[in-house]
Amino acid sequence: MSQHHNPIQGASWMLTAGLAFAIVNSLAQVLSVKLHLPSTTVAFIQYFIALIAMLPWLKSLGLRQALRTQHFGLHCFRVFLSVIGIQLWLWALAYPVPIWQGIALLMTSPLFATIGSGLFLRERVGAARWFATVAGFVGAMIILEPWSDDFSWATLLPVGAAFFWASYSLMVKKMSAHDSPTTMVVYLLLLITPFNILLAVPDFTMPSSLETWGLLVGAGLLTGLAQWAIAKAYAVADASFVQPFDHAKLPLNVLAGWIVFGWAPPGRLWLGAAIIIASVAFITHWESRKK
Repeated sequence: MSQHHNPIQGASWMLTAGLAFAIVNSLAQVLSVKLHLPSTTVAFIQYFIALIAMLPWLKSLGLRQALRTQHFGLHCFRVFLSVIGIQLWLWALAYPVPIWQGIALLMTSPLFATIGSGLFLRERVGAARWFATVAGFVGAMIILEPWSDDFSWATLLPVGAAFFWASYSLMVKKMSAHDSPTTMVVYLLLLITPFNILLAVPDFTMPSSLETWGLLVGAGLLTGLAQWAIAKAYAVADASFVQPFDHAKLPLNVLAGWIVFGWAPPGRLWLGAAIIIASVAFITHWESRKK
């Protein structure tokens, strides 16, 4: 348990992060769909601004101490996985995949992590967790509807992002035996920008209007706020208490997508999302009980 478990603060920070990410996702879609900025350009500028905004916090963590590691190559690979996840997600938003569909499919990430922990980390995954994982993917199929005429391969992009972010999580789990959480955070924030530059170069488009720059700065600052809020949430409350509040991102993003684009989700979203959330909640509870 956390030394100072403050449930109200923990829930508030997690909901703040969810709201910030919901606004960021809508801003990213406006920038890509309405203002025709390549998603790779959006990712580079957004995360660079977030890095600048978070530099004072990074300094407070003790940069020199945090940068000490014997696994620099693994940190690069870990951040690369995260960056591919970011690029696939922003590509999905630019397509555009409706936000209600994208966010719900993104929530399959812990299910991929469960599979990976069994296959690659050689952890024992019992029948109950396998059943919950299969049920979660059934929920994803209900949302995707690959058998319908409206199915588009672009809707698999959020599933790809979920897969790469799950792989990133497994790397964090594996490396936590050698490096501190502070070292993980510092390398993530410092290495994201060089990777994003490499991916942005082929299609880089310099924003030309004040409106575009305003939206990019807003997206970057809110990304920094969201990352900081998540760190605060886990610092002030127990992880097992805080984690379920992450599911609030679904209704928050659905609301943002409806306000900005008029996207109204069909009934199958709530059925599929309920199955995914129940599966993830079961796996999270199982993990915390095991610990």
